[in-house]
Amino acid sequence: MTRFGTKGTLGAAALLLASTSLASAGGVERNAFTTGILFEAGTYVELGYSFTAPDVTGRAVALPGAPPSGDVAPSYGFATLSFANEVNDRLTFSLVLDAPIGADVAYGASPGYPFAGSTAELRSSQITAAARYEITENVSVFGGLRAARVWGDAYVTTNVGGLGFSYILDDAQSDTGYGYMIGAAYEVPEIALRVALTYFSEVDLEFDSREALAGAGVSEPALAGIAGPSNFGITLPDSILLEAQSGIAEGTLLFGSVRWVDWSEFTITPNLYPLTLVPAVTVGGDLAFYGGDSFTYSLGVARQLNENWTVLGSALYENANGGFVGNLGPTDGRTALSVGARYTTGPVVISGGLQYSWLGEAQTAFGPVQPLASFTDNTAVSAALRIGYSF
Repeated sequence: MTRFGTKGTLGAAALLLASTSLASAGGVERNAFTTGILFEAGTYVELGYSFTAPDVTGRAVALPGAPPSGDVAPSYGFATLSFANEVNDRLTFSLVLDAPIGADVAYGASPGYPFAGSTAELRSSQITAAARYEITENVSVFGGLRAARVWGDAYVTTNVGGLGFSYILDDAQSDTGYGYMIGAAYEVPEIALRVALTYFSEVDLEFDSREALAGAGVSEPALAGIAGPSNFGITLPDSILLEAQSGIAEGTLLFGSVRWVDWSEFTITPNLYPLTLVPAVTVGGDLAFYGGDSFTYSLGVARQLNENWTVLGSALYENANGGFVGNLGPTDGRTALSVGARYTTGPVVISGGLQYSWLGEAQTAFGPVQPLASFTDNTAVSAALRIGYSF
């Protein structure tokens, strides 16, 4: 059987679909870090870009006529930069810059929809430094440190049954939070067998921001003019990742992964957003929240056509948690199909992939109004491109 390496062969090609989230995963996750870069041979640098165009619409089922929301999910993209250096026969070092979480929500001016005009944006950056040490030809251990920052803003304006408000979170900037990753892998290089288990710790972040709260119908510029300083914290959740791959025939690789993320512990709760407008009735609550943990399963096959071309495809399933979700993230779970190709010529490697996602149905709540809106039949189209160079 052909020996499947990592650089410029099937093992590396599988990483295009196995290691990069082409569309949003559980919670606000954008790019799920994996260990593939730690198994590169020699010295390798790679620049990547992913783009997603979602289509997310719903109706306010709690209101007469069930007014539509319009498309509430703008397109977005993010870049990644990866570097690996095989220091010696046993030690490999890597650096990865990426965007681990993000969110983009924009309710248009849909007549009658209770959140018309509301917007939210969340951005992040992260650098991960990690090293892998080969104890034997078959067993290796690895670990590293992560440093992350998050920033964003939100404007929410609503009025449901007389319970309404206008709110702004302006120029929210976090400090730099730190976490770690640790794991181990078992390999049989002759058949490209690799099984890797990795734990990623929590990352705690503290925000400096500006907030303002007023009655319904106050414009975003007016709120920004009266916003005052505010501080709050969030926690990026911990996760566990199991990755596996194996050659199953001459020139053919089977790969897959299972990922758990503790999104049930993640909320964005600024100081002014949880508010009480009438006695014993709380409206608003967390600016962002998720009903449970996410489990994401992927399975794919890569086929090496010749020394230059490899093609691959994969399927992904992420569980829906049920219950209600926030109005700034109205989807729950997803199913996706991906296809990709990798072209290698000398030291240059070019990879590309496309993914189509069916986003899970969700119902949103607004204080005591449960459900407020229903979001169904939503999809997303994603594309990714990577250019790598081996030294």
